[in-house]
Amino acid sequence: MSATAARRVGLVSLGCPKALVDSERIVTRLRAEGYDISADYEGADLVLVNTCGFLDSARDESLDAIGEAISENGRVIVTGCLGAEPEMIRQRHPEVLAITGPHQYEAVMEAVHEVAPPAHDPYVDLVPPEGLRLTPRHYAYLKISEGCNHRCSFCIIPQLRGDLVSRPIKEVLWEAKRLADAGVKELLVISQDTSAYGLDLRHAESEWQGQPLRTHMTDLCRALGDLGIWVRLHYVYPYPHVEEVIPLMAEGKILPYLDIPFQHASPKVLKAMRRPANNARVLERLARWREICPELVIRSTFIVGFPGETEEDFQLLLDWLDEAQLDRVGCFKYEAVSGASANELEGAVPEEIKQERWDRFMAKQQAISAAKQQARVGQVLEVLVDALDEEGAVGRSYADAPEIDGAIYLDDADWVEPGQIVRARVVEADAYDLRAVVLDD
Repeated sequence: MSATAARRVGLVSLGCPKALVDSERIVTRLRAEGYDISADYEGADLVLVNTCGFLDSARDESLDAIGEAISENGRVIVTGCLGAEPEMIRQRHPEVLAITGPHQYEAVMEAVHEVAPPAHDPYVDLVPPEGLRLTPRHYAYLKISEGCNHRCSFCIIPQLRGDLVSRPIKEVLWEAKRLADAGVKELLVISQDTSAYGLDLRHAESEWQGQPLRTHMTDLCRALGDLGIWVRLHYVYPYPHVEEVIPLMAEGKILPYLDIPFQHASPKVLKAMRRPANNARVLERLARWREICPELVIRSTFIVGFPGETEEDFQLLLDWLDEAQLDRVGCFKYEAVSGASANELEGAVPEEIKQERWDRFMAKQQAISAAKQQARVGQVLEVLVDALDEEGAVGRSYADAPEIDGAIYLDDADWVEPGQIVRARVVEADAYDLRAVVLDD
């Protein structure tokens, strides 16, 4: 294939926001080297599939996507988490041209060069300094580390992505500043374990704009807060030093929003999961955090039907939800993951019981969420507009992360623009979404 003909790369991006950031970095590298991004299979010289391999259902989705790309295009490179199992991929899809693992950007580019050599063009090479992104222009994910040091029994992320590798704080802040300078209004800080940021670097010291900084979660949040845009924290384990961040939220430096994956409340189940098992201490911390920052919103995820979970364990979880009064909650029915140590546990929960417990869990949390949402009626909130619709606009407040939380529907506001922040009064609420009117001031 000639260098001038092989310029268009199709991209299929699957999985979590961390994988999306990997896709953005790959797209940025591709554009910087003269490639165009194809919107369809037909117009692509090759197709790059960024896979997810966390759950068996995600693995199946990734394998199906690879198969579709092969059927529609024929020239396919695979990267991402499922790339950690190249033999399995090749057994299913021997036509794949190359396979790389997660966040192996150089290997991805080498594979692309091999299949479709770049045709450099000085006009195409002009890539914006903030890089190319796959999210809307007004928000962006900021990945601060790779990998994880935890060994949760249901998870194979360390096998796929390795142990914790933190990015130097100065590198993270330069990226954040470039994004803010480019007009991004909200940064979503992501990693496998945001609270552990810098532990592998022994909190190495650096300097940013004349101020000494440690490579540490607290120092990073303080510096990001000086950018003057929304900063939202995801995947935060409730380590003691998280308390250092809560005052920054109370001061308005970063959004009073924490995404903490609690997973369960039964000490027995948490021990089997290899998770912190002191649910009483967690409740004490939540109370203390809310005392410091009353506006704090807590989002979390849970698993029901974990091997060995009894009705008593599940009822303990429901009771804990009543006490914790979390604002945003997601729940998954346990699904065995190939390679996870939880597969060896006894006491598998039948699927019909998993479903019944999931239904009860969601009903319990829906009632909590509905009450919290109703309490917002009459409040004035800052709303970041995401999109326009037939009735007006759709946006989010500090309490809502994109794609996973609720939305705020702004009536008769077709004059606003995506990325604009407006003040709006809440006039109606349901269990997850709000309706509001934009204030003239």
